Amino acid sequence: MNYKFNEGNLIAELKEYVDKTYDEHYATDKYQATDVIIDSGHGTGFCLGNVIKYAKRYGRKGDAAEQRKDLMKILHYALIQLNIHDEANKPAKPAPFHHSGVYHGDDGNYHRYSIDNAAIAEWNNLSKKKGK
Repeated sequence: MNYKFNEGNLIAELKEYVDKTYDEHYATDKYQATDVIIDSGHGTGFCLGNVIKYAKRYGRKGDAAEQRKDLMKILHYALIQLNIHDEANKPAKPAPFHHSGVYHGDDGNYHRYSIDNAAIAEWNNLSKKKGK
């Protein structure tokens, strides 16, 4: 992809930055403060608070290299918040099979059958999966 704003290189750099944080302070303990904060239900406030903190600080503290690092911190906390968002909004997985006609197919996906749209072959296959 020919990115107009150097996104490919910047994303690769962000990955290197995040990887380095795991090599540094994130690697010292099994659970980090961020894990505990998220598990206690305060992850969104923590992440967005840090995004705001580093955004407000940008350009006001340190040299150009430190200011650039603040931008990396903003992106990192935004990624953590994106994960929190996705985890909180993940669709519930249906049970492998129950009377509502949901079963786990050979393709690894969940499928829902209703009497209105199922072909005879599908119902026969469903019966075999249920063990009938």
